[in-house]
Amino acid sequence: MNLTKDTKILIIGLGLIGGSYAMALTKQGYKVRAITTSQKSIDYAIENNFIESGTITPDPQLISDSNLLIFALYPHTFLEWIQQYGHYISKDTLITDVTGVKVSIIYKIESLLPEGVEFIAAHPMAGREVYGVENATDEIFKDANYIVTPTENNSPQAIEVCEQLGHILGFASVSRLSPEEHDNMIGFLSQLTHCIAISLMTCNDLPYLEYYTGDSFRDLTRIAKINDAMWSELFMLNKENLIRHMEKFEAEFAKLKQALQNDDIETVRKIMRKSTERRSKFDKQK
Repeated sequence: MNLTKDTKILIIGLGLIGGSYAMALTKQGYKVRAITTSQKSIDYAIENNFIESGTITPDPQLISDSNLLIFALYPHTFLEWIQQYGHYISKDTLITDVTGVKVSIIYKIESLLPEGVEFIAAHPMAGREVYGVENATDEIFKDANYIVTPTENNSPQAIEVCEQLGHILGFASVSRLSPEEHDNMIGFLSQLTHCIAISLMTCNDLPYLEYYTGDSFRDLTRIAKINDAMWSELFMLNKENLIRHMEKFEAEFAKLKQALQNDDIETVRKIMRKSTERRSKFDKQK
Protein backbone atom coordinates (compact mmCIF):
# COMPACT_ATOMS: atom_id res chain seq x y z
CA MET A 1 0.00 0.00 0.00
CA ASN A 2 0.94 3.66 -0.37
CA LEU A 3 0.16 6.27 2.25
CA THR A 4 -2.06 8.82 0.52
CA LYS A 5 -4.79 11.20 1.63
CA ASP A 6 -7.29 8.50 0.64
CA THR A 7 -5.75 5.98 3.06
CA LYS A 8 -8.28 4.95 5.70
CA ILE A 9 -6.38 5.12 8.98
CA LEU A 10 -7.64 3.43 12.12
CA ILE A 11 -6.01 4.14 15.48
CA ILE A 12 -6.58 1.57 18.21
CA GLY A 13 -5.99 3.14 21.61
CA LEU A 14 -6.78 6.82 21.93
CA GLY A 15 -4.60 7.92 24.81
CA LEU A 16 -1.81 10.49 24.81
CA ILE A 17 0.19 9.02 21.91
CA GLY A 18 -2.77 7.67 19.93
CA GLY A 19 -4.51 11.01 20.32
CA SER A 20 -1.40 12.92 19.29
CA TYR A 21 -1.05 10.72 16.19
CA ALA A 22 -4.71 11.42 15.38
CA MET A 23 -4.25 15.18 15.77
CA ALA A 24 -1.13 15.28 13.61
CA LEU A 25 -2.57 13.10 10.84
CA THR A 26 -5.89 14.95 10.71
CA LYS A 27 -4.06 18.28 10.48
CA GLN A 28 -2.26 16.90 7.43
CA GLY A 29 -5.57 16.02 5.77
CA TYR A 30 -5.70 12.26 6.45
CA LYS A 31 -8.91 10.41 7.30
CA VAL A 32 -8.60 9.10 10.84
CA ARG A 33 -10.98 6.91 12.80
CA ALA A 34 -10.44 5.28 16.19
CA ILE A 35 -11.31 2.45 18.51
CA THR A 36 -10.74 2.90 22.24
CA THR A 37 -12.32 1.78 25.51
CA SER A 38 -13.68 5.16 26.63
CA GLN A 39 -16.65 6.89 25.02
CA LYS A 40 -15.51 10.09 26.72
CA SER A 41 -12.21 9.87 24.80
CA ILE A 42 -14.06 9.30 21.52
CA ASP A 43 -16.32 12.28 22.17
CA TYR A 44 -13.38 14.52 23.04
CA ALA A 45 -11.46 13.49 19.92
CA ILE A 46 -14.45 14.14 17.65
CA GLU A 47 -15.28 17.48 19.27
CA ASN A 48 -11.69 18.64 18.87
CA ASN A 49 -11.41 17.39 15.27
CA PHE A 50 -8.80 14.71 16.00
CA ILE A 51 -10.86 11.99 14.29
CA GLU A 52 -13.81 11.66 11.91
CA SER A 53 -15.51 8.98 13.98
CA GLY A 54 -14.84 6.31 16.57
CA THR A 55 -16.27 3.49 18.63
CA ILE A 56 -15.65 1.72 21.92
CA THR A 57 -16.34 -1.69 20.38
CA PRO A 58 -14.02 -3.36 17.83
CA ASP A 59 -16.45 -3.15 14.93
CA PRO A 60 -15.56 -5.80 12.27
CA GLN A 61 -16.65 -3.58 9.38
CA LEU A 62 -14.58 -0.64 10.60
CA ILE A 63 -11.53 -2.87 11.02
CA SER A 64 -11.82 -4.60 7.65
CA ASP A 65 -12.49 -1.29 5.86
CA SER A 66 -9.21 0.28 7.10
CA ASN A 67 -5.94 0.32 5.13
CA LEU A 68 -3.56 1.29 7.94
CA LEU A 69 -4.01 0.27 11.56
CA ILE A 70 -1.96 2.05 14.24
CA PHE A 71 -1.89 0.29 17.62
CA ALA A 72 -1.31 2.60 20.59
CA LEU A 73 -1.81 -0.03 23.28
CA TYR A 74 0.14 -1.60 26.13
CA PRO A 75 2.10 -4.64 24.87
CA HIS A 76 -0.11 -7.29 26.48
CA THR A 77 -3.27 -5.49 25.32
CA PHE A 78 -1.89 -5.30 21.77
CA LEU A 79 -1.34 -9.07 21.74
CA GLU A 80 -4.77 -9.79 23.21
CA TRP A 81 -6.44 -7.49 20.68
CA ILE A 82 -4.80 -9.25 17.72
CA GLN A 83 -5.73 -12.64 19.15
CA GLN A 84 -9.38 -11.63 19.48
CA TYR A 85 -9.96 -9.35 16.50
CA GLY A 86 -7.00 -9.76 14.15
CA HIS A 87 -8.96 -12.03 11.82
CA TYR A 88 -11.09 -9.03 10.83
CA ILE A 89 -8.09 -7.24 9.29
CA SER A 90 -8.26 -7.34 5.49
CA LYS A 91 -5.56 -8.65 3.19
CA ASP A 92 -3.00 -6.04 2.03
CA THR A 93 -3.59 -3.97 5.17
CA LEU A 94 -0.54 -2.58 6.94
CA ILE A 95 -0.36 -2.37 10.73
CA THR A 96 2.12 -0.52 12.92
CA ASP A 97 2.46 0.33 16.59
CA VAL A 98 3.95 2.69 19.18
CA THR A 99 5.08 0.00 21.63
CA GLY A 100 8.17 0.69 23.76
CA VAL A 101 9.56 -2.86 23.51
CA LYS A 102 9.89 -4.89 20.33
CA VAL A 103 11.45 -8.37 20.57
CA SER A 104 8.81 -9.70 22.96
CA ILE A 105 6.02 -8.36 20.75
CA ILE A 106 6.89 -8.31 17.06
CA TYR A 107 7.44 -11.98 16.35
CA LYS A 108 4.32 -13.01 18.30
CA ILE A 109 2.19 -10.48 16.41
CA GLU A 110 3.59 -11.59 13.06
CA SER A 111 2.63 -15.20 13.81
CA LEU A 112 -0.95 -14.22 14.67
CA LEU A 113 -1.79 -12.07 11.65
CA PRO A 114 -3.96 -13.24 8.74
CA GLU A 115 -2.20 -13.97 5.48
CA GLY A 116 -1.45 -10.84 3.48
CA VAL A 117 -1.37 -8.52 6.52
CA GLU A 118 2.02 -6.99 7.31
CA PHE A 119 3.22 -5.62 10.65
CA ILE A 120 5.95 -2.97 10.52
CA ALA A 121 6.81 -1.84 14.04
CA ALA A 122 7.84 1.64 15.13
CA HIS A 123 8.60 3.50 18.34
CA PRO A 124 7.87 7.22 18.70
CA MET A 125 10.36 8.48 21.28
CA ALA A 126 7.97 11.08 22.60
CA GLY A 127 5.76 11.52 25.60
CA ARG A 128 4.66 13.68 28.50
CA GLU A 129 4.15 13.17 32.23
CA VAL A 130 0.38 13.33 31.71
CA TYR A 131 -1.95 10.85 30.08
CA GLY A 132 -5.12 10.61 28.07
CA VAL A 133 -6.36 12.07 24.79
CA GLU A 134 -7.24 15.35 26.49
CA ASN A 135 -3.48 15.95 26.88
CA ALA A 136 -2.65 14.97 23.30
CA THR A 137 -0.60 17.37 21.18
CA ASP A 138 1.38 16.95 17.99
CA GLU A 139 3.97 19.33 19.46
CA ILE A 140 5.56 16.39 21.31
CA PHE A 141 6.85 15.02 17.97
CA LYS A 142 8.59 18.21 16.85
CA ASP A 143 12.01 17.58 18.44
CA ALA A 144 11.62 13.83 18.93
CA ASN A 145 13.05 10.68 17.35
CA TYR A 146 11.04 8.01 15.55
CA ILE A 147 12.52 4.51 15.23
CA VAL A 148 11.35 1.95 12.67
CA THR A 149 12.20 -1.64 13.63
CA PRO A 150 11.81 -3.91 10.58
CA THR A 151 12.32 -7.67 10.53
CA GLU A 152 13.31 -9.89 7.60
CA ASN A 153 9.59 -10.42 6.99
CA ASN A 154 9.00 -6.76 6.12
CA SER A 155 8.79 -5.57 2.55
CA PRO A 156 10.71 -2.48 1.38
CA GLN A 157 7.38 -0.82 0.64
CA ALA A 158 6.09 -1.33 4.19
CA ILE A 159 9.29 0.08 5.66
CA GLU A 160 9.02 3.08 3.36
CA VAL A 161 5.40 3.72 4.38
CA CYS A 162 6.28 3.49 8.07
CA GLU A 163 9.14 5.95 7.63
CA GLN A 164 6.84 8.21 5.63
CA LEU A 165 4.42 8.12 8.58
CA GLY A 166 7.18 9.35 10.89
CA HIS A 167 7.88 12.30 8.61
CA ILE A 168 4.17 13.15 8.26
CA LEU A 169 3.79 13.15 12.05
CA GLY A 170 6.57 15.74 12.24
CA PHE A 171 9.38 13.86 13.96
CA ALA A 172 12.79 15.53 13.87
CA SER A 173 14.57 12.27 13.07
CA VAL A 174 13.45 8.98 11.50
CA SER A 175 15.82 6.03 11.82
CA ARG A 176 15.97 2.22 11.66
CA LEU A 177 17.08 -0.41 14.15
CA SER A 178 16.51 -4.14 14.31
CA PRO A 179 14.11 -5.18 17.11
CA GLU A 180 17.09 -6.53 19.07
CA GLU A 181 19.14 -3.35 18.62
CA HIS A 182 16.11 -1.29 19.57
CA ASP A 183 15.49 -3.10 22.86
CA ASN A 184 19.13 -2.82 23.86
CA MET A 185 19.24 0.90 23.00
CA ILE A 186 15.94 1.65 24.74
CA GLY A 187 17.02 -0.30 27.80
CA PHE A 188 19.74 2.30 28.27
CA LEU A 189 18.34 5.55 26.87
CA SER A 190 14.81 5.27 28.22
CA GLN A 191 14.27 2.52 30.76
CA LEU A 192 17.48 2.99 32.77
CA THR A 193 16.89 6.73 32.96
CA HIS A 194 13.42 6.12 34.37
CA CYS A 195 14.90 3.73 36.93
CA ILE A 196 17.41 6.38 38.01
CA ALA A 197 14.71 9.04 38.30
CA ILE A 198 12.49 6.71 40.34
CA SER A 199 15.37 5.85 42.66
CA LEU A 200 16.20 9.53 43.20
CA MET A 201 12.61 10.24 44.21
CA THR A 202 12.39 7.30 46.62
CA CYS A 203 15.85 7.21 48.27
CA ASN A 204 15.36 10.17 50.61
CA ASP A 205 12.42 10.61 52.97
CA LEU A 206 13.28 14.08 54.24
CA PRO A 207 10.11 16.21 54.33
CA TYR A 208 9.52 19.38 52.31
CA LEU A 209 12.27 18.75 49.75
CA GLU A 210 10.14 20.54 47.16
CA TYR A 211 10.72 23.83 49.02
CA TYR A 212 14.50 23.64 48.72
CA THR A 213 15.17 22.03 45.35
CA GLY A 214 16.79 23.64 42.33
CA ASP A 215 16.38 22.99 38.64
CA SER A 216 18.94 20.17 38.58
CA PHE A 217 16.77 17.93 40.75
CA ARG A 218 13.64 18.90 38.84
CA ASP A 219 15.31 18.11 35.52
CA LEU A 220 16.66 14.77 36.69
CA THR A 221 13.36 13.63 38.18
CA ARG A 222 10.90 14.94 35.58
CA ILE A 223 10.20 11.40 34.36
CA ALA A 224 9.79 10.02 37.89
CA LYS A 225 6.13 11.01 37.66
CA ILE A 226 5.42 7.70 36.03
CA ASN A 227 2.63 5.44 34.77
CA ASP A 228 3.42 2.40 36.92
CA ALA A 229 1.16 0.02 34.98
CA MET A 230 2.78 0.74 31.62
CA TRP A 231 6.41 1.15 32.69
CA SER A 232 6.51 -1.91 34.96
CA GLU A 233 5.32 -3.98 32.00
CA LEU A 234 7.96 -2.47 29.72
CA PHE A 235 10.69 -3.09 32.31
CA MET A 236 9.70 -6.74 32.71
CA LEU A 237 9.52 -7.39 28.97
CA ASN A 238 13.02 -5.99 28.48
CA LYS A 239 14.56 -6.93 31.80
CA GLU A 240 17.68 -8.67 30.44
CA ASN A 241 18.79 -5.54 28.61
CA LEU A 242 17.70 -3.26 31.43
CA ILE A 243 19.48 -5.22 34.17
CA ARG A 244 22.68 -5.29 32.13
CA HIS A 245 22.59 -1.50 31.78
CA MET A 246 21.75 -1.10 35.48
CA GLU A 247 24.86 -3.11 36.33
CA LYS A 248 27.01 -0.91 34.09
CA PHE A 249 25.55 2.18 35.75
CA GLU A 250 26.22 0.73 39.21
CA ALA A 251 29.86 0.08 38.24
CA GLU A 252 30.35 3.64 36.95
CA PHE A 253 28.65 5.13 40.00
CA ALA A 254 30.86 3.00 42.26
CA LYS A 255 33.96 4.31 40.41
CA LEU A 256 32.93 7.90 41.15
CA LYS A 257 32.15 7.02 44.77
CA GLN A 258 35.54 5.32 45.20
CA ALA A 259 37.36 8.32 43.75
CA LEU A 260 35.62 10.58 46.29
CA GLN A 261 36.47 8.24 49.14
CA ASN A 262 40.11 8.25 48.03
CA ASP A 263 40.23 12.07 47.62
CA ASP A 264 41.16 11.34 43.99
CA ILE A 265 40.13 14.62 42.43
CA GLU A 266 41.89 13.84 39.14
CA THR A 267 39.68 10.79 38.55
CA VAL A 268 36.59 12.80 39.49
CA ARG A 269 37.52 15.53 37.01
CA LYS A 270 38.37 12.97 34.31
CA ILE A 271 34.91 11.42 34.67
CA MET A 272 33.32 14.87 34.52
CA ARG A 273 35.24 15.82 31.37
CA LYS A 274 34.18 12.59 29.68
CA SER A 275 30.57 13.27 30.69
CA THR A 276 30.66 16.84 29.37
CA GLU A 277 32.13 15.75 26.05
CA ARG A 278 29.52 13.05 25.51
CA ARG A 279 26.58 15.18 26.67
CA SER A 280 27.41 17.92 24.15
CA LYS A 281 26.47 15.50 21.35
CA PHE A 282 22.89 15.44 22.63
CA ASP A 283 22.35 19.18 22.46
CA LYS A 284 19.76 19.99 19.82
CA GLN A 285 21.15 21.93 16.88
CA LYS A 286 19.10 25.06 16.28
